Amino acid sequence: MNRPQMPCNPEEIGSLFLFEQLAPQQLGRLCSEGRVELFEPGPVYAESDPADCFYVMIEGTVVLSRRVGDDDVEVSRTSQRGVYGGAVQAYLGDRVRQVYNNSMRVTEPTRFFVLPADTFAAVMQEWFPMPVHLLEGLFFGSKSVQAAIGQHERLLALGSLSAGLTHELNNPAAAAVRATATLRERVAKMRHKLAALAEGPFSREMLEDLVEIQDRTAERVAKTTALGPLETADREDALADWLEDHGIDHGWQLAPAFVQAGLDTDWLEQVATAVDEEMLSGAVGWLNCTVETELLMNEIEDSTTRVSALVDAAKQYTQLDRAPYQVVDVHQLLDSTLLMLSGKIGPRIEVVKEYDRTLPRIPAYPAQLNQVWTNLLDNAVSAINSAGGQGTLTVRTALVDHERVLVEFRDTGPGVPPEIRSRVFDPFFTTKPLGQGTGLGLDISRRIIVDKHRGSLQFESEPGDTRFQALLPLTAETPGEPS
Repeated sequence: MNRPQMPCNPEEIGSLFLFEQLAPQQLGRLCSEGRVELFEPGPVYAESDPADCFYVMIEGTVVLSRRVGDDDVEVSRTSQRGVYGGAVQAYLGDRVRQVYNNSMRVTEPTRFFVLPADTFAAVMQEWFPMPVHLLEGLFFGSKSVQAAIGQHERLLALGSLSAGLTHELNNPAAAAVRATATLRERVAKMRHKLAALAEGPFSREMLEDLVEIQDRTAERVAKTTALGPLETADREDALADWLEDHGIDHGWQLAPAFVQAGLDTDWLEQVATAVDEEMLSGAVGWLNCTVETELLMNEIEDSTTRVSALVDAAKQYTQLDRAPYQVVDVHQLLDSTLLMLSGKIGPRIEVVKEYDRTLPRIPAYPAQLNQVWTNLLDNAVSAINSAGGQGTLTVRTALVDHERVLVEFRDTGPGVPPEIRSRVFDPFFTTKPLGQGTGLGLDISRRIIVDKHRGSLQFESEPGDTRFQALLPLTAETPGEPS
């Protein structure tokens, strides 16, 4: 757009606080290589566009804003002469992607001194070499420190998750080991029972009937469902009484396994019908071995399935074998993170899932979203623990405005004090005890949600009800570069 260009007066430029210490020849160079432009009310430049000019306001009113999700949030409004914006980091050259970090607009006719970015960089490096070196060191040093601490925080989180995963894996693995050892004993016992049956006076028809009952029993064990405590006790009593009435010793020891397998007195009657009375005790003992073996195999299957599920959750959480940017189901990401953190959450915190299962899949960096969920869940758990360690953690998803997915983490902790609410997203700010937090968790989370995913991260808090809300767009814009 062609805007009115006005004469550049070195004396007027020199009256601006940025340039008041410059020599006349330096001011002359600025006027010869820069320009004065008049902007009517409206935009000057837009956030994320290539930063090709450095702007210094001579007179007028400017408003600076940042994009948060679908909204432009005003961060500054001023009429002070000499305020500046635009390509303020041009002196860093191509070592940093040169884009506008905010949007600028004017609310009345406003005059700017406009300097091309490459000219601004040249005069900075020529006139102020030592300050430029100091600024470069400060900028890149700060980046390095943040990256190092961010990596340290990720390693701490990984250590915590590894400890939790180890704990979660140990339970089913130990159960499988115990069940396998017991199964070995039961198989040996079954071999002895089989030898005893072979030596007994069983007819061919009796053995065929017994094998058929054994097959049906195995099928029933595979399909059994758990009973309530009262129903279990009643059925155990009934089976023990039946076994005792039919002269089978230690019936009370056999009854629990039969009940766990879903068997009842009707099943025992079928066994009694299939064999002679004097063979009943041996047949019941043989079938008891079958039942115990099937139950142990069920336990091993459940344990190994649990281990497999934990490994799948770890793969889902880390996304090691998947593309960095893809279309994902946020519920799968949330479930894998909750499972990885289950050891840290502990039994005293109730986790409530309020998922909208109709939500569509969204384009995202899943591994980085898992890092956000980890940070927000960790903060929620810490808040609940600070209030006694018992409470409720609610994870909710919903569709907002038909355009965004909401992921909300709600805890019943003490809340965020009003005096620090404006600082919770600041780098290195933490309320955790020394050594327990870097203060980068929420800053990293905000940058992942806002910068990488073009979403927004906000919170509401009062005692007993704190909610951190991430809003993610349903459609893909140009994603930010992954860190």
